[in-house]
Amino acid sequence: MSKIHVMDEVLANKIAAGEVVEKTMNVVKELVENAIDAKSDVIKIELIDSGVKEVKVTDNGIGMDQEDAKLAFSRHATSKLKNLDDLFNIESLGFRGEALPSIASVSNIELKTSNGEVGTYLTISGGKDLKVEDSDLQQGTTITVKDLFYNTPVRLKYLKNLYVELANITDYVNKMALSYPNIKFTLINNDKVILDTDGKGDLRKVIYQIYGAEVTKKMVEVRGENDDYYIHGFISFPEMQKSNRNSMTTLVNGRVIKNNELNKVITDSYHTYIPKDKFPIIVLNIDVDPILIDINIHPTKMDIKFSKMDTLKELLYEIITKELERMTLIPDIATRTEQGSRETTIPLYHAFHKEEEIKEEPKYEEQTLDFTVAEATPKYEKNESLEKEELTKEEKVARIKPMIPRGVVFLTYIIAENEDGMYIIDQHAAAERINYEKTLAALKENLPPTDLLIPIRVELPKNEFLMVKTHFDILKEIGMEAEEFGDNTIIVRSYPSWIREEEAEQSVRKILDIISTKENFDFDQFVWRMAATIGCRMSIKANDYLSYEDQVWLLDNLRYCENPFTCPHGRPTIITYTKYELEKLFKRAES
Repeated sequence: MSKIHVMDEVLANKIAAGEVVEKTMNVVKELVENAIDAKSDVIKIELIDSGVKEVKVTDNGIGMDQEDAKLAFSRHATSKLKNLDDLFNIESLGFRGEALPSIASVSNIELKTSNGEVGTYLTISGGKDLKVEDSDLQQGTTITVKDLFYNTPVRLKYLKNLYVELANITDYVNKMALSYPNIKFTLINNDKVILDTDGKGDLRKVIYQIYGAEVTKKMVEVRGENDDYYIHGFISFPEMQKSNRNSMTTLVNGRVIKNNELNKVITDSYHTYIPKDKFPIIVLNIDVDPILIDINIHPTKMDIKFSKMDTLKELLYEIITKELERMTLIPDIATRTEQGSRETTIPLYHAFHKEEEIKEEPKYEEQTLDFTVAEATPKYEKNESLEKEELTKEEKVARIKPMIPRGVVFLTYIIAENEDGMYIIDQHAAAERINYEKTLAALKENLPPTDLLIPIRVELPKNEFLMVKTHFDILKEIGMEAEEFGDNTIIVRSYPSWIREEEAEQSVRKILDIISTKENFDFDQFVWRMAATIGCRMSIKANDYLSYEDQVWLLDNLRYCENPFTCPHGRPTIITYTKYELEKLFKRAES
């Protein structure tokens, strides 16, 4: 008896569903793409429990007759490809004929459709038991997918929680609304409207409905073309930054794609305008002859191969950089001291919570030498208040011997010395390390929060709002009391006490940005990233003026850090020349 046999069609469809349908978003994606291919200009998506119980998509497209409605659930049945040549000239969103039979194999489906001449009502359960009857003639199609994965419980088990599933669907529908501003999209979950565009073709208005007024005001239109490509859309001002690439929407002929090469070109275009770990908000559509691209390289059709990628990258880089150069604003000139150094808003000495103070005076006594360097700090005059406020380092052990500061060069690097040699300390990296460890310790201590007299109101894209909403308990655990305040808006009534008052709003926004970045939330990673980010934000920067008192405080606190040698991002805080190395350099000692 032969060991090899042809699989049952239902079994084959269930296997195919593993690639095509991984989560509820995939169901919405396939049904919406079919509605767009059917020339619809009104598409309504209704969900029950984020699509796990039910996904219903209604459109006003061309509809189907009864024969096509039955064939639509056969494997590899499609109206979009007829021969091999069509595969290299794809203009539709769907084309493989796998989506509907794959979805039908793991759910219960009801289909109501009409082409204006014939109305059809069809039901199918688990990919079989197809039943067909006549229906009314209202043109368009309504397809309802119920009880997803009811017959594959292992897949059902690995669905994310409902908020995450809804966030994924919202993110996808947002991107489709940006792709097709001329289509009216309505997204509803459990009778609550999440998105409702007007379909009048105004892309800026769609951006407003998704991202809110604050982002829309900071978006600028761009366009450009060469012999092969035409690019048009909107890019954000450099100040509108995100901690992830989710807000970088790239479209090719209206299809949402994810292409690492194009993403790199976009972020490279913002080089020097935004930090390397930040990303802009962009909505860019690339129009190209279908013969120059290959869509059939990934099951989800989210990636594309371009036959002339170099010319596309050059065009993309050129239009973004030119617009950034044109719209760049001249920053305000910083207030400077008589020495030409920039003053910090709050002196470092007071900014670092002075209930912690110097534990001991450096044993290496100050010399009378009038040591002067460019922009050097004034000679030290002992402050009596330092002796009254002693730093309680508890049982911490200093990892570096006491250092005496001797000056500052380039308004960034503190020069210090002790009996072992000379030290050069990056003032920002050192302050960042101190603040990072203080913040990390405060997060573990569950210090009482600081209440806000005027709550901070933060408007978010719907998908990010849903992710943040999922983690309200995490925010409360770190000292942030947050709650919903209307659609897509979070209101924050308290913030952790270790955040300085003047940094409160920026820090709160940053925390919300971090917590909305990933589906698979890792609390330890979140705490590390938040401590590093807030520590950096709280720290003095290069070119900030430091008094001698500030320098003493900074060096002494750095000594007691668990790792005083690098900042949280791995940059060195301190380098040294031993006395012997200096003597060798000046030929005072033999090699």
